Amino acid sequence: MKKVYGKRKEHQKIARERVEVLFRQAKEMFREDSSLSDRYVQLARKITMKYKVKIPSSLKRKFCKHCHKFLVPSVNCRIRVQRGKAVYYCLSCKRFMRIPYK
Repeated sequence: MKKVYGKRKEHQKIARERVEVLFRQAKEMFREDSSLSDRYVQLARKITMKYKVKIPSSLKRKFCKHCHKFLVPSVNCRIRVQRGKAVYYCLSCKRFMRIPYK
């Protein structure tokens, strides 16, 4: 198997752009079909795992870490602020994520 070193950065850049596009589409499609927006999140996660790209922190908060559903505040997620942390509570799987803030 021949290793290609030069193309890796190029593939990662394309993967990052694709992930952003998928999250944008998930946001647009949520009102019409929430299962389709969940599928977009799954595809974005697969792309990031395949190309070893980190999901930006702004996008990490938009899906549940446990059930991988696209989260929209006050529709399928509840957000509370407690002692320096934002607590995201997913209403579909009943689990929560704590995200620190300053």
